[in-house]
Amino acid sequence: MEVTQECLEGLTLAYSSQIKLAGENIVVRANPKSEDKVAIVTLGGSGHEPALSGFVGEGMLDCSVVGDVFAAPGAQRLFQALQLMKREAGILLVVLNHAGDVMSANMACQLAERAGIKVKKLLTYDDISAGLDAPDEDRRGLAGCVPLYKILGAASEEGKSLDELLEIGERFTKKVATLAVAMGKCTHPQNNATISELPEGIMEVGMGQHGEGGGGQAPLVSADETAALMVDLLCRKLQPKAGDKLMLIINGVGASTLMELSIVFRKAYKELEARGMQVAESRIQEILTVQEQSGFQMLLAILDEDHIGYFKKTANTPYWTTVGK
Repeated sequence: MEVTQECLEGLTLAYSSQIKLAGENIVVRANPKSEDKVAIVTLGGSGHEPALSGFVGEGMLDCSVVGDVFAAPGAQRLFQALQLMKREAGILLVVLNHAGDVMSANMACQLAERAGIKVKKLLTYDDISAGLDAPDEDRRGLAGCVPLYKILGAASEEGKSLDELLEIGERFTKKVATLAVAMGKCTHPQNNATISELPEGIMEVGMGQHGEGGGGQAPLVSADETAALMVDLLCRKLQPKAGDKLMLIINGVGASTLMELSIVFRKAYKELEARGMQVAESRIQEILTVQEQSGFQMLLAILDEDHIGYFKKTANTPYWTTVGK
């Protein structure tokens, strides 16, 4: 077997009460929700565990379609999943803005339309490393998809329509921004080839989801200095105002310790607090990784009240149980 299939088999064996395989590299809920509710589907390469399949379950995703390491799964496999999820209520397909994922999604949606499957696409583009003024189509999808899955999943369980879910999701994507920093290297699990490598004492501010470069390299500085820089850039992008309720997530990308991530969170929280903003929802966790890359992603979002309400609802997935106060 290949590493991706073995990984998914292990995941579904470990959490068999919540998820199962429904075809090659297609992970679905073990206990599907009623077909009068919209299905939430996503796609993406393996190598980012626990994303994306670790968030399949009650209150989040209904289906995850998985490609090989750092590779899109292809249109035919995605179309197979859309056929499995077909329902009168429709399907919302969440797509991270990467060329292969977008191409697979566009082709699969065309096939679905011909087959009479009701599906709408929602693109995520939270990475700000392309520049603060970069158009949405030039911004990559990073960890911002994961809290979006939770918000959409909770809204779907409540019975929101496909159009309502699309509006809720689009409103969130316009108010979320993520920036990644990397140190060290990551390797391919099948051949141990180096995918991304940085010189000692250098960090990449603006790393992409596959270890690729982004904003540029700089000398490695302290966790506090790095966190303050990233908060400033994210705030310059989102333009939050004093009194705004924010989401702050520090996502480890593979090799950073919880201690390190907690120190980064502490500084980011204090920076936002000093600006008069309230961190209403927060998380320190590996939710979307880059193999064994050292570093983290900092996610910041301005939350509307309905987003907060949906985010607080319990989700029952392998890697995301409860969030919120």
